Amino acid sequence: MHLTHQRGPLHDLPDSPEAYDALLTAVTGEALTRLTRDGNLEHPAATDDIGDTSLGITSLLALAWQRGKDPLLPEAVARSLAFHLRERVYTEDNPGYPNLTVRNSGLPYARYVLESGAHPIGDWPSTVWALLQAVNILDAAEGLVADEQRMELVELAHGYWRWLTEATFFNPQEAGNQAIGCVVGGLMLAPHLPPGEGESVRSRAISLYADKIRAHRVRDRGAALPPEHGGAYDNNYGPISLSFLAQAHRVSGEEMFAQDGEALARYIDARLTNGGYDNGGPRYSEQHSAFESVLGLRYFGHRIGADLGRYRGDSRWARHAVKPDGGIDGHFAWMLVWQIQDTTPWHRTPSTEPLRHQLRAGTVSVAFDDKMTPSLVEAAGTYYLPAAVNRQHGFGPVTDGFLLCRPMGEVRVRDLRTPALTAKLVTKPVVGRDHVLRHLRSLYVTDGTTLWVTVAVEHLDGTPYLLAGLPYATDDGDRVRRTAEAGGVTSAGPLRLTHPATEGVDHFDARSEATQQQAAFALAADPRGYGNPDEGWRHLVSSTALEADPAPGAPAGLSVFAVRYGDGDSGAGFAPAFEATPEGLRVRTEAFTAVIGEVAGDVRGEPELTVSGC
Repeated sequence: MHLTHQRGPLHDLPDSPEAYDALLTAVTGEALTRLTRDGNLEHPAATDDIGDTSLGITSLLALAWQRGKDPLLPEAVARSLAFHLRERVYTEDNPGYPNLTVRNSGLPYARYVLESGAHPIGDWPSTVWALLQAVNILDAAEGLVADEQRMELVELAHGYWRWLTEATFFNPQEAGNQAIGCVVGGLMLAPHLPPGEGESVRSRAISLYADKIRAHRVRDRGAALPPEHGGAYDNNYGPISLSFLAQAHRVSGEEMFAQDGEALARYIDARLTNGGYDNGGPRYSEQHSAFESVLGLRYFGHRIGADLGRYRGDSRWARHAVKPDGGIDGHFAWMLVWQIQDTTPWHRTPSTEPLRHQLRAGTVSVAFDDKMTPSLVEAAGTYYLPAAVNRQHGFGPVTDGFLLCRPMGEVRVRDLRTPALTAKLVTKPVVGRDHVLRHLRSLYVTDGTTLWVTVAVEHLDGTPYLLAGLPYATDDGDRVRRTAEAGGVTSAGPLRLTHPATEGVDHFDARSEATQQQAAFALAADPRGYGNPDEGWRHLVSSTALEADPAPGAPAGLSVFAVRYGDGDSGAGFAPAFEATPEGLRVRTEAFTAVIGEVAGDVRGEPELTVSGC
C-alpha cells in the first residue's frame, strides 16, 4: 500500500508564467461552466469548509482577468461576488459558537458549515479564509469591480477583521497557521481603508503577531516555532504557516516575519529527508499539504539556501483544492494567487551548513529529535522510525528491557566533514535501572550512499541489543510505499527483525495495513481531527523492530554495536574492528577509520572525533 498524502516533491511542479497562465485558463473554463444563475461557484458536493470557497474561485477569476483581460470574466466576477455578499455573509451569532467575547455584535463572519449551529467551531478559521479571499479580490479590483461593489467588499472585509479581533477570542484553536493567516489578512486589508483606519489595522495586526503568536513560540530542536494545535510543528500545517510568514513579509517588509520564517525553514530543512518524507505532528503526523505550502517553501528555501521543495506534497492538491471528483474547490485559493504573484525561484541544491539536528549527504539522512536521538533514518530510499519496546521509543542499546537513549545531563555533538565522508558524534550521559551513569557515544558516518552507525557504552551485562529502528516506508517513484522489510541493513553482530507478540492498538506491527498516523489517532485521547497523534503515538507499547546484538571484538569494559544501512549487497564485507587507543576508541570499517575520543572530551569537555577514508 502507498501512503495517501505524501506524493511528489513540490519543486517538481511547473511554475513558469506560461504554466500558471495555462492553469488559470483551466480554472476559468471550469468556473464559467459551473457558475449558477445566482452566481454560486461552490462545488456542488461541498458541505464543510464552504464559507469562503465561492469567493476563492472569484479571486482566481480576478487574477486571471488581471493577467489576460478575458472579456468573459468581469461579468462572472460581478455575479459571483454578488452571490457571496448576498448569500454567504452572516451577522447573527451562530448558535453554540463558544468563542465569542461580544454577543450579538452584528459583525459579519463566514461559516464553516452553512446550517445554523452545525459545527460552529470552524467559523473562526473560515472567517480568516474569507478575509484573505476578499483582500485578494480588492487587490485586483481596479478596472474590474464596480465602485459600489468594491466599497461593499471593503466594508465586509473590515467587518471580518473586526469580528476576528474584537468579537471573538483570538486564535481560539491555538493553530498558528490560522493566526498568522489572520495577521496577513489585516496587513493586506489596511491599504484599502482610509489612512487612519488602515494604519490602525496594520498596527493591530503586527501587535497581534508579536504578542499573541511570537511571544508564545514553542521550542523544538533548538528552534522557536509558531505553536500549532498545542505542539511545535505539524507536517501538514507547519509548511502552511511558512507560506503565511512569507506573505506577511512580502506585504509588510517587517523583519520579524523574515526572521521567524527563516527559523522555521531551517527547522524544516533539518527534519526533512532527502526523499521528502517526514513524520510527526500534533494535528496530522503524516498528512502533507501541497499547493498551500509552495509559497513558503520556495520563498524561504531561496532565502536560506536549502532545497525545501523536496517536501513530498499531496499531488491531488498540487495546484488548488479539489473535491473527490477532481472538481476545483475555492478553499485556500489565496495560496495559488500568492505563489503566482511571487517570482522567487526554487533553490534546488542542499544546504552545506552543518545542522545540529541532522546528518545529510547524498541519499542518506538522519534527523535527530530534541534529545539528539534519531527521529527518522533514511538510507537506500527506506525510512526507519524509532521503534518501541516496553513503552520506550528511540534508537539505542536495550538491556533488561530498558532503552538507554534518554539523557541524564548535557548532550554534546561534534560534526565532521571530509571530501568523501560526513560524520556526527553524539555523546550523552544515560542512566539505567541499575542507577549507574554511563556515557553513550553514537557515531554516524555516511559517504552519501551508505550509513554506518556505531554505538559504544560502558559494558552492559546480560543480553543487550541495539534497538535499530522500525522499517516503515520506502520510496516508490512519486509515491511512498509502506514496508515491513529491512533489506540492505547489516550488523556486525547477529541482526533480527522482530514483530510484536501481542495484538492491539498499542502494538504496531509494520506488516499490517495501518499507517503510523492511523495507529497514532487510535491511541489519542480524542478522535481524529481533534486528537494529538504525537501524543497518541507515545502510548505505543511495542512495535516491529530491528535488533542488533553486540559486535564481536569490543575492547574490555565496553559494549559496542555496529549497524550498516543502505548496503546494496546485504551482509557482504562488514566486519568492523575496534581498538582501545590512548586517543580513544578506534573504529575501522571497509570505508573509513574513525577515532571516538575519550568520554572526558577536550579541555572544554567537548567530544573529539577524527575520521579518515580507507
